Amino acid sequence: MIFYCMNIALFVGILLLLGLIATRASRKINLPNVTAFLVIGLLIAVVCILVDRTGYIGSLNITLTEELTRLNTFVASIALGFIALSIGEEFKFSKIKEYGSKVLLITFLQAFGAVILVDAGLLLVCYFAHLNYAIAFVLGAIATATAPAATLMVIHQYKAKGPLVDILLPVVAFDDAIGLMVFALSTSIAKLFVTTASISVVSILLIPLLEIVGSLLIGFILGVLLHVTMKYFKSRNNHMIIVIAFTLLGVGTCAALNTLKINDQNLNFSSLLTCMVIGAVYVNFTKDEDKPILTRDIELMDRWTPFLFTLFFVLSGAHLVTSAYEIFSTGNSSSLIIIIIVFFTYLILRSLGKYFGAFLGCKITHRSKEITHYLGFTLLPQAGVAIGMANQIGDMEIFKTNNIGNMIVTVALLATLVYELVGPLLTKYSLSKAGEIPEQE
Repeated sequence: MIFYCMNIALFVGILLLLGLIATRASRKINLPNVTAFLVIGLLIAVVCILVDRTGYIGSLNITLTEELTRLNTFVASIALGFIALSIGEEFKFSKIKEYGSKVLLITFLQAFGAVILVDAGLLLVCYFAHLNYAIAFVLGAIATATAPAATLMVIHQYKAKGPLVDILLPVVAFDDAIGLMVFALSTSIAKLFVTTASISVVSILLIPLLEIVGSLLIGFILGVLLHVTMKYFKSRNNHMIIVIAFTLLGVGTCAALNTLKINDQNLNFSSLLTCMVIGAVYVNFTKDEDKPILTRDIELMDRWTPFLFTLFFVLSGAHLVTSAYEIFSTGNSSSLIIIIIVFFTYLILRSLGKYFGAFLGCKITHRSKEITHYLGFTLLPQAGVAIGMANQIGDMEIFKTNNIGNMIVTVALLATLVYELVGPLLTKYSLSKAGEIPEQE
């Protein structure tokens, strides 16, 4: 057991160092760090698969690819909790009042534009390719997510300022919150197409409602307890421990409740929604005089989580290869063609949905020509939340039937690679065309 734990520590240390080295190489060609992490994860998985084909490693009755999968399952659930927490921290009521209903309308339209087009297109693909319709609903929900990190990186790098930046920032902040709600609902609908239990009013309406409301309620209760607990501790170290503890409580509570069944159907409380609400409650319940302490706590969390997110993205890249390898090793020669079709359908329709949804929202709210034409291009990047959603599906037993979960993970991660390569370039192009990048930059 001690030997096994030492090997886990060694494995994690190697993954972190390789991820860090990859960021240095990515800077030479102006790629975001998340892309570097994903690519190094791909390479690590390929090496592990090649090593595994030669036999078992040492005296442990486990392969390197199995080790990658176990690590990914554990790390992804925790990292996803902290990502959702950070999204909730941006969901301030004061911001909603400041930005107004017009920004919220644009956010809803670009999110649901992606959902509707991806759902419709993939339902047709699933029909003709004889795939399970669950794939369409889940990927449609994942399509809503936008990566704020890549967008912010471009804005900061080129010191962009102007009306487009002013409307872009709140849209990307609220977008993932909407995406998490849609994902929880779509996942519940998708489960109906893979469950062997009889379909009833309970399975169609009551269970999904219980899962969504339950996730929100758990997050609210833990958020209130977090707020109360903070009053009895003052130091920054104690505050850090409290935030970490309650985030883990959110993830762990959902995991524990998901062992329950109703009508032979496993419940699926969303740790994403739960942790998002914890962050939102903490931020909104904090009094004005305590705002400096809140800002300090958020900054401390930003300093603590980079190693966790590095490990998460590296393992996510590795998961792409191991998932694809598992699908193709089944011997089905048509698997590759089907994945390519689903991937390009998702990639094209999500891009169109995001662009024209934002375009329509800007037209309705009478935004300027520059914002109307270029906002949609800046909303294409995908990263942490989309990968987390896909990994969560891949880890659910109900979606492991017929490699449904593996196909969703493979398509989502492939799309993330493309979007993280192209997205920042399109964001820079849009800000430049809108005249919001200073000439000296």
